[in-house]
Amino acid sequence: MKVANTLFPTINDPIGQDIINKAKSVSLPANSTVFYQGASCENYLLITKGIVKVFTRAINGREIVLYRVLEGQSCTLTTTCLLANNDYPAEGETETDIEALVIPLSDFNRGLAESSSFRAFVFNTYGKRLCDVITLVGDVSFNRIDIRLAKQLLIHANQHNNLSLTHQALAFELGTAREVISRQLKTFEKQGLLCLSRGKIQLNNLTQINEIANTPLI
Repeated sequence: MKVANTLFPTINDPIGQDIINKAKSVSLPANSTVFYQGASCENYLLITKGIVKVFTRAINGREIVLYRVLEGQSCTLTTTCLLANNDYPAEGETETDIEALVIPLSDFNRGLAESSSFRAFVFNTYGKRLCDVITLVGDVSFNRIDIRLAKQLLIHANQHNNLSLTHQALAFELGTAREVISRQLKTFEKQGLLCLSRGKIQLNNLTQINEIANTPLI
């Protein structure tokens, strides 16, 4: 399994490599459900191609993206559920076509118990992602919406400095209402930072958008 060996080179002891080599390879098209809230967690997933978006939904229907799982990464929420024997508290959806390795719970536990390199990979990736989620919580709790929106505009802008994202999609990323995003985008437009058109946002002043995105907390 050459791709797996390239993407996960730190899993390099015999038991860890055996677990990777025995893992089942699966493919899913874009916009497919990987797991849903309340589902049981029975497998450890390693993404070998594509992107999985993990998000949570409040009772009022509002959603927020927690993180994305990219090529060569594992899903932290899946790790948490496997370790705690819990059901999924959030949802995972393929943002692109994906390919992944599926490691059953028995082999996951075997890797933790008997493979030092597999164990190190699991907890290193878990720790890094946990830091990302804590940063997100701080961002949602303490940062102004203009700062958070400016960051998202920079993240999603293409090489031509435009985004083909709806106001609702941006609201989903930030865990807020579409109306809030629309008002802030209109403010940015009045300030000459961007230009709005149907289904498209053109960034006109990257320097000032960067300054807003990097505004320190007072």
